[in-house]
Amino acid sequence: MTTTRIDLYTRVTSAIIADLEQGVRPWLKPWNAECAAGRITRPLRANGQPYKGINVLMLWTSALAHNFSAPIWMTFKQAKELKGNVRKDSKGSLVVYADRISKTETGENGEENERDIYFMKGYTVFNVEQIEGLPPHFYATAAPQIDPVQRIEAADRFFAHTGADIRHGGNQAYYAPERDYVQMPPFVSFKDAESYSATLAHEMTHWTKHPTRLNREFGGKKFGDEGYAREELVAEIGAAFLCCDLGITPEPRHDHAAYLGHWLAVLKEDKRAIFQAAAHAQRAVDFLHGLQPGRAVDQCLDVGVAA
Repeated sequence: MTTTRIDLYTRVTSAIIADLEQGVRPWLKPWNAECAAGRITRPLRANGQPYKGINVLMLWTSALAHNFSAPIWMTFKQAKELKGNVRKDSKGSLVVYADRISKTETGENGEENERDIYFMKGYTVFNVEQIEGLPPHFYATAAPQIDPVQRIEAADRFFAHTGADIRHGGNQAYYAPERDYVQMPPFVSFKDAESYSATLAHEMTHWTKHPTRLNREFGGKKFGDEGYAREELVAEIGAAFLCCDLGITPEPRHDHAAYLGHWLAVLKEDKRAIFQAAAHAQRAVDFLHGLQPGRAVDQCLDVGVAA
């Protein structure tokens, strides 16, 4: 069943706003949940491919609300094709995707031009724990995390392969766009190695906005204005996605608690803002993955950017 565009934006944004009004950042909920077992992973499609962008936040939230521990989701039709049966009265979860149509327009001079119009579509998926009769491997939960030392070493290699100028000193973590470097406090000032890596994940998401990389610009000029708030929203979500990929726990930035009110103002004003922020965050993470040896930058269509 297709949901109208305005309903999709309103439904998803309203849910995010409700969390933020309670002081809860939805992108951190999986790590805060008592029911979370094993490794935090991205939600997966029936074919094993991970969901991206806003769908990650939506399915994380749905999984926690219903206490699902299996990471795989599929449509009613996919379940049926796999000889599975969705349990009676099971409530599905919404996911969305960006689509586009071409429209021919006639200009004042009589010339015809084609223009792409982007829009959002929604459909329903079910967690495999709501489905009976699937092959056994669909019911596997996320694999346990590897040794903490190995995880941190892998994260260190990941950030080193980006080639970013990462400096250490002082007591603040930030990205300096004019001189294009990431500033981190000394390693010993963090409570543990995981906290250091999680903080660096946030700043590295900012690092991707440089004009020579993703050229992301919201026009922010000072702390707390709309442009800054939007960029911080991208960095927070991007860090959560990247921490998930690297197997580490995000570090809640206490100095960013002041942004909650600004994020609420942006989301209440613009129902598409959270879609766009999640899409920009996904693009940033894809870019960082693309800098790893043997990887190419993912140029896929991001949900919400063009919608």
